[in-house]
Amino acid sequence: MSFAWTPHRFSGGALALDVANSVVLRFDPARRIDRFALREHLDAFPQAAARLSSEPGLPAAMTPPGHANEADFLALRDAIDRYFRTRVEGDDSRALLADLLASAAACLRGAASEDDLGAQTARSALRLVALPDDGRMKICGNCGWLFLDRSKNKSRAWCDMAVCGNRVKASRHYRRKTKGADA
Repeated sequence: MSFAWTPHRFSGGALALDVANSVVLRFDPARRIDRFALREHLDAFPQAAARLSSEPGLPAAMTPPGHANEADFLALRDAIDRYFRTRVEGDDSRALLADLLASAAACLRGAASEDDLGAQTARSALRLVALPDDGRMKICGNCGWLFLDRSKNKSRAWCDMAVCGNRVKASRHYRRKTKGADA
């Protein structure tokens, strides 16, 4: 199966969330896909992120984490997901915050340069931690990805209207149509 880093895959609104969202269907073991399981996908991610991520100020020449730092980077990805998912759900996340900070520190220490994806992801996560918890971070009602809701009235329900929003609306329409046909 062919794979490409498309704009939809960068709908999180911040590099840290886009990295966390690189695990598709995270909580469905039978259908779970880790987009970084293949090194070539991880190697292609920084250039795609520089072009497609909506986080301002990312370096155009971002580099993938070195093989020696890959485990730290993947640990950071999981710490980002655990911490922000727990924060969105309103649970106490202090212990998870400590894990996130430790993972961010490991990536910052191990970064080969300022343009390293691990370092940039750590900085993005730290910026998100500093944001007030004002209900702007959400979990997509369709795919479960994390995203920042930048709408005026904080009413966005899906990570991407073109993909998840359309799927939910089409499913709703189909159910209404088939329910009407059964009557």
